[in-house]
Amino acid sequence: MAEPEATRVRGALLSVSDRAGLVPFASALAARGVRLVATGGTARALEEAGLRVTEVARLTGSGEFLDGRVKTLHPAIHGAILARDTPGHRRELADRGIEPLDLVVVNLYPFERTVASGDVPEAEAVEQIDIGGPALIRAAAKNHERVAVVVDPARYGALLEEMRARDGAVGAALRRGLALEAFRRTAAYDAAIAEWLGRTEPADAWPRRLAQVWEHARSLRYGENPHQEAALYLDPGAAPWRVVGGEGGEGKALSYNNLVDADAAWALVEEWGRPAAAVVKHASPCGAAIGADAPIAFHRAWGGDPMSAYGGVVALNRPLDLEVARVLAAPERFLEVVIAPSVEPSVPGWIADRVRWGRNLRVMEAGEAPPDAARTVLRRVRCGVLVQRADLPRGDPPWRVVTRRAPTEAEASELRFAWRVAKHVRSNAVVLAAGEALVGAGGGLASRLDAVEVAVRKAGARARGACLASDGFFPFADGVELAATSGVTALIQPGGSRRDAEVVEAADRHGLAMVHTGVRHFLH
Repeated sequence: MAEPEATRVRGALLSVSDRAGLVPFASALAARGVRLVATGGTARALEEAGLRVTEVARLTGSGEFLDGRVKTLHPAIHGAILARDTPGHRRELADRGIEPLDLVVVNLYPFERTVASGDVPEAEAVEQIDIGGPALIRAAAKNHERVAVVVDPARYGALLEEMRARDGAVGAALRRGLALEAFRRTAAYDAAIAEWLGRTEPADAWPRRLAQVWEHARSLRYGENPHQEAALYLDPGAAPWRVVGGEGGEGKALSYNNLVDADAAWALVEEWGRPAAAVVKHASPCGAAIGADAPIAFHRAWGGDPMSAYGGVVALNRPLDLEVARVLAAPERFLEVVIAPSVEPSVPGWIADRVRWGRNLRVMEAGEAPPDAARTVLRRVRCGVLVQRADLPRGDPPWRVVTRRAPTEAEASELRFAWRVAKHVRSNAVVLAAGEALVGAGGGLASRLDAVEVAVRKAGARARGACLASDGFFPFADGVELAATSGVTALIQPGGSRRDAEVVEAADRHGLAMVHTGVRHFLH
């Protein structure tokens, strides 16, 4: 049987927890002569608005029971939704005294919002697991050859416009599109429940099937390159970074690369409780520092590599106020994005009015980070998805002095700083630090010796007296030899090479202090 182009809406079932726009929508349906059927709370809301509505209990002959857990799971409801427009199905409905329903409007109990805080009692969360709602949605979506299903109040307008254009009917294309949205919604709902139930699994347990659904938040200006389309999707219950200035109007919209760099910069400044700033370009730190306050930290971070920092993304782990903005806004600088935990309301306008590039600077608030335990890293490969736990542990690394000379107190401080930065530089990563500021970095290189060469070249004269961190072991002594001749005085690295003895001997020969951590921080 060929699918009809359009089916007229004569009966609608409404059962919603989110009642935004409900009454105007239902009123528009009633004005077209659509018979309204609704569950208890939804029915009461419509009756209070003066609309004529039939409560589900009247159709089923059974009121809600088990504290409302059972109300729509009944043949009189599901038969009205699942019946196809065939002579046999029409006859069966007539024999049972059931009138078909052509429109199902359901949004689910707010389970995701309930568990988003992370500290909700289990019994309360369980009660927000909707049973009847997903069953109604899936029944309507399955029968989309006849039935339209709406799961989001934002779609009310499109449905009413369709019915106006088709004299009360809904076309096949829209029904199919709504069915797709419906199945995606129930899939996301089930995935959120599964993720919540799985929170007590052992940390090293991987589920047999990984169910993860993200919600579209915004389209982006472009992807890694202008010919690539891109969008941002959010984890269930997550709040997006809030753009508070620079986007829209004359300002540029965010791109994929902007968000990648912002994420990298924010992850770096999260390493410290003290005021910290980071400058990232092409996902690589070209500046990082801690200081007595945010302006000092930023000034020192920018000084790490001012040429590379130009047009970069800046993260601060302190609020962005006018004092910091005045430091950011120096005429010789150009920034794409600044992200901070909060932004003083006057800052975006102040920058836009006083800085020639200020209207193109996107200013964002990071807000609360998700719980560390829930953070995983996913990467798409040709055959599927690679999943790993995020490299989250912060704080001082394990510490074993392997040279004759131990680091001085000042060197130890620099080594700890450099080690945290190295974790955020693409491997092979080598970082030079002085005064708790990044002065040179080499990363994303196939040879660790090349990484040392780039780091010391970037540092220049500042390499003399600096301390070095390497995200992986030195496979040969050549990297240590180069660091020593460049003026580096102390090194921190994981150790574990077959030539560790040669590497340590080279360090001793040059009077360097070296620490092994036994921990590697590759970032591919």
